[in-house]
Amino acid sequence: MAELPVQLQPFVLEVAAAADQRVDRVGQLDFHRPGSTARTGAILFVHGGPVPADLDVLPRDWPVYTGYASAAAQRGLVGVTVDHSLIHGLDRLIDAADDVEAAIAVLRADPQVDPNRIALWFFSGAGLLAGEWLDSRPDWLRCVLLSYPRLATPPGVDELVSAAEVIGKPANSVLPVLLTRVGREREELAGPVAEFVSAGGAALDIIDVPKGQHGFDMLDHTDESRAAVTKALDWAIAHLGEDPSAQLPIPTPTSQPTSTPTTTTRPTATATAAGAPAAAGTPAGPASQQVAPATTRTQAPADQLAAESASGALTAAASSLPASASAPSVSAGADSPAARVVRREQAAYLAHDLEAFLAMYSPTAQLQLADGTVMRGRRSLREYYRPHFETGQCKTELIQRITLGEWVVDHSLVHDSDQGPTPTISLYRVQEGLIVEVRFLA
Repeated sequence: MAELPVQLQPFVLEVAAAADQRVDRVGQLDFHRPGSTARTGAILFVHGGPVPADLDVLPRDWPVYTGYASAAAQRGLVGVTVDHSLIHGLDRLIDAADDVEAAIAVLRADPQVDPNRIALWFFSGAGLLAGEWLDSRPDWLRCVLLSYPRLATPPGVDELVSAAEVIGKPANSVLPVLLTRVGREREELAGPVAEFVSAGGAALDIIDVPKGQHGFDMLDHTDESRAAVTKALDWAIAHLGEDPSAQLPIPTPTSQPTSTPTTTTRPTATATAAGAPAAAGTPAGPASQQVAPATTRTQAPADQLAAESASGALTAAASSLPASASAPSVSAGADSPAARVVRREQAAYLAHDLEAFLAMYSPTAQLQLADGTVMRGRRSLREYYRPHFETGQCKTELIQRITLGEWVVDHSLVHDSDQGPTPTISLYRVQEGLIVEVRFLA
């Protein structure tokens, strides 16, 4: 009898699913559900890659991943496996990042899943996808786990956010991270893991498997392996416990819009933040940090004409937003979940903190410039915005803000030493606490 290929070797734990457990296939995801119908937390198990092109069985059906997902369901959680683009090659990293983000959206929308109690568990090559989430740390992400991860791309392959660069960065919230490290790791993987451990410091928990090899959870059927997997599952379950008391419901804004903008004054230039285009037709940046209005003053004629023109555009831009963005609220001081995210992004801009600024964006956020150019992903945003932060080009004045559901529409004047004040309309779309789309209108 032929020996089973590596990927079809059995999971190191014996997991016998209960009679009332079930598996639902939703697109590229398999939901392994517990017997109870109560709402619960969930773990997304993200396989590595690339894998041989002639595979008959895709990763979500491999015994190791169905074993992990079944074990999670046996413990009362929803365990989810997913097939993503990394199976086709490391040059598909960005596609894989998109796939994982789409999977998370489906997972969090599932009626049995508590959308604020999610864990992401990355294996092997999927470690290259983890940096984006270690960087953004959305409120709903309760913990991240990495098992024998690849943490550095080989030469010639564009990387996303490096996990080692962001694991130890200061943040307002602490994201628990668990690394399962094997003693017999391949040399090209062991070095970046060591750098990751050094950077992580106290922010990182580690489970060592001294005699384990890459893929120990399906190749090394030993007590050491079983203990390591069990301990990692226990760790994840502990961090998917009850919601922390600090996460309170956010009220839905209920104020109604006015028919025309009422702003004829603007904050002084000393109370500004976040950048849009340096000039019409050039790349734009986010609008300014909202502050309490300063002493009223009359605008110069040129500013007044620019403001009146842009205010009309603001009303038109708001009226063109999707009908689903109902229950609007208006005025620069409007407080909504989306507006709070944009204000945090703008505070980071004002502070010239590039990484804090980028952390407010979805890993695959899309930004459309005034000239129609589209940038996608934090890597592209980092490349564009870095010169702005380094040269201090972060000065705009917010004139008016409209919030409509998940949309925030800002009218700003952008100041540039060469071009003078430039009226700009900025449209932000915020979902699940992160900016997913920005459009700039010149």
